[in-house]
Amino acid sequence: MRQLAPQFPELSLIFMGSADLDITNRDAVRQIFQQNELTGCINCAAYTAVDKAETNQPLAEAINVQGTQWLAEGCSVRNIPFIHFSSDYVYHNAVNRPLVETDKVQPKGVYARTKLQGERVALRKYPNSMIIRTSWVYAPFGNNFVRTMLRLGAERPALNVVFDQIGTPTYAPDLAAAVLSLLRQHQRNDLTVENLAGIWHYSNEGVTSWYDFALAIIELANLPCKVNPILSVQYPTPAQRPAFSVLDKSKIKNAFGLDIPHWRQSLRACLKALESEK
Repeated sequence: MRQLAPQFPELSLIFMGSADLDITNRDAVRQIFQQNELTGCINCAAYTAVDKAETNQPLAEAINVQGTQWLAEGCSVRNIPFIHFSSDYVYHNAVNRPLVETDKVQPKGVYARTKLQGERVALRKYPNSMIIRTSWVYAPFGNNFVRTMLRLGAERPALNVVFDQIGTPTYAPDLAAAVLSLLRQHQRNDLTVENLAGIWHYSNEGVTSWYDFALAIIELANLPCKVNPILSVQYPTPAQRPAFSVLDKSKIKNAFGLDIPHWRQSLRACLKALESEK
C-alpha cells in the first residue's frame, strides 16, 4: 500500500509494521488510537505461515485473533472504517462453483481456524468491520509464490507443482488500490461505515490451478525450467489446503463499481515491476 500512496494524495496515510506496533499488545494499540486522529484502519497483519501454525497455535491466535480484536475495538470507539483481510481457507467446501460470502465455512487447520475466529471477533466487537476474504496473494516484494517460482525456476531444471488445488491469484497492489479507493469514497462522504460493513470477497478475475499459475510465471519470465503437474497427495503438508476456493466477487463489484483485472494481466504487471527493479 505504501507504493500506492502517491495515487491517493487526499488520504493522510500512516504505515506501521510489526517493528512499529505489536498488535497483540492491547495497550500499545490503544495508545496508537489515542495519539493519532485516525479516520480508518486497514489490518494487513497476519500470521500466514500455514504449516508452521500447526505447531505454533498461540502465536497464530495472538496475531490473527487477539490483534484483530484490539484493532476492531479501537475503530469501534471512533466509528471509523476497519478493513480486515481474511482468507479463502475458511471455506474448505466441496462445491463446484465460485464461493459466495454466505457459503458455509469449514476451516481445517490452525491458520484457517484463527482467520475465521479473527473475522468473528472483529464483527462481534465492531459490527461495522469490513472483512475481505482473499486468496493466493502475491506482490513484487516479500515472500510469495511468484517470487519463489522465479527463484526456483532460475535454479532448477524442473519443478513439481500441484494441479488439483483450484483458485485465483490476487495481486496485492490491485487489492490495495481497491481498498484505498473505498477509503477515499468514505472520506468524501460517498460511503458510510455501514456501507462497508460485513464480509466481502476480492481476488483477481479468472480461475487457475497452482500448476497453471506456476507455468504462466515460468513462461512469461522466459525461464528454461519444466513445470510438472502433481497431485496434492504427492506433496504432503502439515496443514490441509482447500481443493477449490474460487471466490465470487459479484457482491463487492456491484456494491462499489470495482473493475477487477484478470490474474494474467496482473501477473504481467508484477513481472514487469520485478524486471524494472533489476
